[in-house]
Amino acid sequence: MKTLYFIRHAKSSWKDPLLSDFDRPLNKRGKTDAPVMAKRLKHHKVKPDLILCSPALRTKKTAQIIMQELDIKEKTVVFEPKLYESSFETYLELIRALPLEVKHVAIIGHNPEITLACELLADAIFGNIPTCGIVGLEFKPETFSEAGEGCAHVLFFDYPKKT
Repeated sequence: MKTLYFIRHAKSSWKDPLLSDFDRPLNKRGKTDAPVMAKRLKHHKVKPDLILCSPALRTKKTAQIIMQELDIKEKTVVFEPKLYESSFETYLELIRALPLEVKHVAIIGHNPEITLACELLADAIFGNIPTCGIVGLEFKPETFSEAGEGCAHVLFFDYPKKT
């Protein structure tokens, strides 16, 4: 089975009003939540073959923390500019273009696109995936190239404040 793990970046800082949205770093809570969620991924036995990550600073930092906890090599990560300020159609295009040999993929991105993609792919309602929230989806089709609305089911939905 093919699995996709959608990860919203950890909480970012708005402290410096001169920084562009793209360059916002993680705040204290983000730096605390990301390792916690990485440990939960480890608990779920998640180890992606490939990570697609928005190149924004907060997504890169979230990816680094997760990679360290899961012992994932840097070559596994592709920084994809299309994931910053994108759309469901862009997510679908990227998913459909995934190499045949990959089975487990993590996408680290932003809201509202992460929430919308999960809702449409799994025909589910999440409302809002909070910062550092993770949704695991298992695909019904044998290849990612067949991805479309309602093609997956939810394996889990986890986030830092979930008990």
